[in-house]
Amino acid sequence: MTKYGSFPGARPRRLRTTPAMRRMVAEHRLHPADLILPAFVREGISEPVPISAMPGVVQHTRDTLRKAAAEAVGAGVAGIMLFGVPEDAKKDAAGTAGTDPDGILQLAIRDVKEEVGDDLVIMSDLCLDEYTDHGHCGVLDAGGRVDNDATLERYAEMAQVQADAGVHVVAPSGMMDGQVGVVRDALDQTGHEDTSILAYTAKYSSAFYGPFREAVGSSLQGDRKTYQQDPANLRESLRELALDLEEGADMVMVKPALPYLDVLAKVADTVDVPVAAYQISGEYAMIEAAAEKGWIDRDKAILETLTGIKRAGADMILTYWATEVARGL
Repeated sequence: MTKYGSFPGARPRRLRTTPAMRRMVAEHRLHPADLILPAFVREGISEPVPISAMPGVVQHTRDTLRKAAAEAVGAGVAGIMLFGVPEDAKKDAAGTAGTDPDGILQLAIRDVKEEVGDDLVIMSDLCLDEYTDHGHCGVLDAGGRVDNDATLERYAEMAQVQADAGVHVVAPSGMMDGQVGVVRDALDQTGHEDTSILAYTAKYSSAFYGPFREAVGSSLQGDRKTYQQDPANLRESLRELALDLEEGADMVMVKPALPYLDVLAKVADTVDVPVAAYQISGEYAMIEAAAEKGWIDRDKAILETLTGIKRAGADMILTYWATEVARGL
């Protein structure tokens, strides 16, 4: 005997019946224009150098970086974030290779600009850690502590040389107090009013940075807990956010992404500027390692994590899978 009006009256599963139905009602969609490719360029090499902890990612030569940038454009990727890796002999206490107009990062910016022009948003890491012999993100005082205000002077110089090289966006990542304001002033006073700032607003002291240190040949001894944020704190991120916006940030970032989706969601709900999230090296390495073991479906896991970051509120996602995913999309 047929029953009418029986439980359940509501059946949400009706909207999950076919791939076409699920695609039609999807609340969030990834698009190639959401993605930014982080890329490393190393001085003094003739062939790309694989990064052992990040399968599929390399330290580029200047020529292969050009190719990677062109491929990103072809896939529809929005931007590229450049990190320079100088020769060890050029590292010093002040990170002077980072402000050398002919330093590796500035040369890479010019190379990519020449290769793709304005078809790709060219971004540059604005930090000293790749260039210092002690591996910290700033200069040290007599007691070995990172000197905030002396470091700001170096960041101002970095901003100028990176903008002179043609970068569209500088990304101060050192978590120094006042860094956005100093960089904005330096850019404006040197005729670079149109150069944007992507602020590393909430950059946490994370265990997931490990593979990145191999990628940039870090010389770090110790940790960065006196300037990067404590993973236990959320309100602190909102204070950093308010300061960055007051100082002139055009865009803001949360880093890492997956362990801090709550922070990302709170930031996205608070601001009226574009919000980025960085799916960092350790996040990448975990998925690649588990997939290599056959424990997870690699491609599905990549898309699921990126969709989760998008759902949490990111307008832009920095991911080492940017070109690959963009092609698939």
